[in-house]
This record gives sequence, C-alpha cells and structure tokens, in this order.
Amino acid sequence: MSRLRSQDAAKRAARANAADFSEALARGLGVINAFDDHRRQMTLSDVARAVDLPRATARRSLATLVELGYLETEGRMFRLTPRILRLAISYLSADPVPGILQPVCERICRQVGASCSVAVRDGDEAVMIARAQPVRPASVGLGVGYRLPIFCSALGRVLAGALSDLELDAFLAHVKPTRFTRQTVVSRPEIRRLILDARKKGYALADREAEVGIRSIAVPLIRFDRRVVAAINIGVHPEQKSAKAMIAEYLPLLQNEAAALKEQLV
Repeated sequence: MSRLRSQDAAKRAARANAADFSEALARGLGVINAFDDHRRQMTLSDVARAVDLPRATARRSLATLVELGYLETEGRMFRLTPRILRLAISYLSADPVPGILQPVCERICRQVGASCSVAVRDGDEAVMIARAQPVRPASVGLGVGYRLPIFCSALGRVLAGALSDLELDAFLAHVKPTRFTRQTVVSRPEIRRLILDARKKGYALADREAEVGIRSIAVPLIRFDRRVVAAINIGVHPEQKSAKAMIAEYLPLLQNEAAALKEQLV
C-alpha cells in the first residue's frame, strides 16, 4: 500500500470523517472526472498531471479502471468506455425526479419549439438531468449530463439564489469567473447582484453569457417543503425571441409548470 504524500496526509487529517475516508476510491473517481470534452484520451503522464498524483498512484488507478471496464487503452492512450454510463444510469434510475421532469421538458419543447432543460446544482456547476430539444437543437452536443457554470447561466443563477447568504458568500469567494463569451459577466459584485435579483424575482435571464448565441430564462423548481431542488429553463437563439418576449411568454409558462410540479417533487 502506497504512503500518502505530505499534502494528502494533511488533507486527510483535516477531514471530519478521516478514519472512514477511502483515498483509493477518491483517486479513482478523480481519474474518471479528469476525462472531458477537451481531454477525451490521455497518457499516464497526462492523467497524473490532471489529478495531481504520482505516476505510480495514477497507474494503479488506471489499471483498476481498465480491469473493471470503465477505461480502455490503445497504445499509451487511455479513454473512457460506454460502461461509465452505468454510473449515470444508476442515478437516473434511483432518483424519481428526472423521470418526472423529462416528459415536462418534452411537452414544453413541443409547445414553444425551443429547448427545455432541468438542472441541479453540483458544486460550481449546473448539471442537466432532463432535456428536450427541437429537431434542430439550439446547442449541439448539449444534453443530459451537460454542465453549465453557476455564475453566468440562467439555470445556475436560479440555483445559486436558493443558497443562504453565508453559502452565497462562500461561493463568490472561491468561484473563478471565466469569460465564455463577450457578454459574460465576470465582476463578482455584479454576479452577486444578478443572483440576488434572481432570488427576488423568482427567475433569471442570461443573454449569451454561458454560450455563444443562446438566450435562456429559468425558474426554480420548489418542492412541497419550499426547498429548491432544481431549475427549469427554455433556451433559444437570440433571433428567435427577444428577452422581453421571453419574459412575457415563457416566464408564465415555466412558472405554471413549476407550480404544478410542486407536490410531485420529493
């Protein structure tokens, strides 16, 4: 068994559940998460750098994931296999919420002829758990599992609006705003204002901030105990619908759907 590096040992000691925390499992999950649309395949050295692990430790994680079928190799390159989808399917099968919301997204999509998505918060990102889009999608490659930054997306700002003031302060203190488009707001005070505005109004509208050419409006999905569990949005190309028209037409539709879903969300 390999010894922990000094910095890893310090992190482990600082954890409240240090005795029960599995470093090996955490490293394996870190390796899986290192693969993305920019790093579809990597060498051992690439992985070690991406997850900040010694080569020997990264090698063991890679070998284990290959043996379990979650990774495959070709020469020196490693890449994910379709088996990784089992992890997502387990979540989608165990949580009834995506099953409830997928038909809603499909109905709204047919009604307005635009994409409709539901997302939940995962750290600094909003991850889509239900998604419907027209035959010609507003955004290529965007589907269930796709992630958007919390700070500059309509879905994200609605979800961030549900944070307590202390949680919002902590989020803004560590988030690193990146300019994804020319319209992306990266000023922390302005991001705070937009999130608080979404909290006050009950909706958020982001205009080409998270993605080029996408205007989005979102509202929170609130369950019976008044807890925000997700957010639902409609996204269009700017030429399809003005921001003013989206508020006038799409906002009441989303609000009515959210109200109807309240008792079904657990």
